[in-house]
Amino acid sequence: MSFASVYPLYVAKAEKKGRQKAEVDEIIRWLTGYSQKQLESQLKKQTDFESFFAAAPEMNPSRSLIKGVVCGVRVEDIKEPTMREIRYLDKLIDELAKGKTMEKILRGSDDRHSPGK
Repeated sequence: MSFASVYPLYVAKAEKKGRQKAEVDEIIRWLTGYSQKQLESQLKKQTDFESFFAAAPEMNPSRSLIKGVVCGVRVEDIKEPTMREIRYLDKLIDELAKGKTMEKILRGSDDRHSPGK
């Protein structure tokens, strides 16, 4: 499954709850280290999830702070690396849709992956 096929669902989920596409992109950049331009390139290429995460410039080390349940499974208990990364992203998008602040979603991190970086 391509990342690009799921991306619009992330955006729709966020927008349905009054959040913005830019916030979804910020979360993805924070998690993966992609710049906005690199993210857009990955979307155009229809990259699959495994390749999307494998090519990520710098997976955020703070992602290990992401805890909780997604689709009935605790993200911190997922052993398969690609599925764990997918569920980390799912959890962050869920938090956005639930109204959490960006600071809390991004685990109070620095702004190294903020817009324009």
